[in-house]
Amino acid sequence: MTAIDDNPVTAGPATAGPATGGSATAGPGGSDPITRDIMRQLLPAIADEMASDLQRSSYNMMIYEVRDYCCALLDRDGALLCQNVGGVSHFVADLGVVIRDAIDRYGLDGFRPEDGFVTNHQRVAGQHLNNVVTYTPVFVGGELVCFAVVRAHWIDVGGLSTGFGSGPGVADPWQEGLQLDQVRLYEEGVVDEKVLRLIADNIRFPESSLGDMRAQFAACRLGEERVAELVGRYGLDTFRESVRALFADSEERCRRVVADIPDGEYRASAAIDHDFVDRDTPVEIEVRVVVEGSDMTIDLTGCSLERRGGINGRTLAAPYIAYKALTTPDEPVNEGSFRALRVDIQEGNFMMARYPAPMGSWSTALPTVVDTILSALAPAIPDRIPSAHMGTLGGSIVFINTAPARGQAAVVQSVEGGGWGARPFGDGESASVSVCQGDVRNAPIETLELRAPIIVRRRELRPDSGGAGRYRGGLGLVTEVESRVPGMFTASATPRHQCLPWGLWGGLPGEDTRTFVTRRPGTDPVETDVRRAAAEAGGRVLLMTPGGGGWGDPLERPVGEVAADVVAGYVSVGAAARWYGVVVDEEGRVDEAGTARLRAAGASGAGPAGAGPAGAGPAGAGPAGAGAGGA
Repeated sequence: MTAIDDNPVTAGPATAGPATGGSATAGPGGSDPITRDIMRQLLPAIADEMASDLQRSSYNMMIYEVRDYCCALLDRDGALLCQNVGGVSHFVADLGVVIRDAIDRYGLDGFRPEDGFVTNHQRVAGQHLNNVVTYTPVFVGGELVCFAVVRAHWIDVGGLSTGFGSGPGVADPWQEGLQLDQVRLYEEGVVDEKVLRLIADNIRFPESSLGDMRAQFAACRLGEERVAELVGRYGLDTFRESVRALFADSEERCRRVVADIPDGEYRASAAIDHDFVDRDTPVEIEVRVVVEGSDMTIDLTGCSLERRGGINGRTLAAPYIAYKALTTPDEPVNEGSFRALRVDIQEGNFMMARYPAPMGSWSTALPTVVDTILSALAPAIPDRIPSAHMGTLGGSIVFINTAPARGQAAVVQSVEGGGWGARPFGDGESASVSVCQGDVRNAPIETLELRAPIIVRRRELRPDSGGAGRYRGGLGLVTEVESRVPGMFTASATPRHQCLPWGLWGGLPGEDTRTFVTRRPGTDPVETDVRRAAAEAGGRVLLMTPGGGGWGDPLERPVGEVAADVVAGYVSVGAAARWYGVVVDEEGRVDEAGTARLRAAGASGAGPAGAGPAGAGPAGAGPAGAGAGGA
């Protein structure tokens, strides 16, 4: 699905990368429908059990609390058999490429039982280096059947990676951290101690990271056992026939959904303010979606090319996530889920960047790209497409204790959610992570305060952050953390202040992100993108995450719902009058005469403070007024 040169190429309707062979390509075989349905349930169950094992045994709260990982099984050609329910969505496109690259390097006859491999290299699946993959070959009766794979976020891989990763400011992967390129760490069950020492010597938290690695391999070994039990029960031929049938069935289910979308060519555009280095040049996102019968093409060749900042990545995650959300969002994912999708993207696109382009913030743009793909289809299926959500993977907060009392530094992390876009039938969800993150969640306050000398002063919904509309956008969060000792803070979200989380069909945009740091007690907070900001004891960081866009004309929202929002603290008295034309006090008492006058006059139509010019949001995402911004 990617180019092999600098020219735009097409990704054929089937898979990412080379067409899969063996168990990935044939049609339904001779296994009976009941057995196939059992396989449909059992394969994801294996991945779910792997995930449970990983979560229980990991050292790092990004895994056991935040759940920044995925567990999967892939066949011997790199085709996805299953991924755990709730696994990080934007990992789904970047597992098969790892396995196919390993096969190219070692050959299918180069794997042995009880081997174990580790990799995080950006030349294949371009992500930040903290996202480390472990995988093991699964043998049954001496034959290679599949691979068990776990990708999980390590707390540190050296360089500038501590916490959520190096961020966007690094110039190349060597500054970011330790690069592991398809390293065979276990050879027939025997660990390479030299490699372990090399890893430990180059990271700040070897106990945590190597503990997580052992947990990942333990999950892979569990996957091996369960696949052996499954194949032992049904036989290898039935297993492979069932997999072929599952792929074909998943493809057919997706095709039936796409066939109901009117044929046509649909476009939308959006932008990230900058790439963190060239701050005067936006990162452009141009999307073209073509629907022909049951086939869908998502064309990303109009997006910005590689950038100097770390916003680059190498992934098909955004189109995969958008397509899965449109077709079969509630069903288990496998290779067949994407067979009817064609993705056009070229080498050198900022989402198909070439190593060693900096990729420390590889995932920054993905939620915006997903929203733009969906919004392009709003004219075709207006009853199904929501407004844009917060446009970030989640506001990140990291604290590193640089003056430990007992000689050991500590680091804690959390992902703070934001607002989702309003839907054609209801308000957007509040305080939720992005569509790209599966079951990722914020870290509990109790855990944060237990693991590091900090106090979480507040974590609350952000009033007025959801875009106004007939249906209101979800609310962002306000999170404030105070350090009890000298340390370093990071708090950031997507730099998308000019292209806010847009509304559709007359809905207004949500509020943008804001971050503040107070480096020492008694000083004023400074609004800035907080990255490795040194703070004294009593210093604070304040993160305000974005809200989602509204859907439909705000003046059509029932007065009673606006009043209820005011009483709940979701909407202020001033915003109720300004956006919804409702005159109401804090107790929910409505001035009906004043409301009638405001609504007759059309209220003010003003969006959130700083919402930007009218039309902010994806061009052509809907009819006149779709994605409209401020006055």
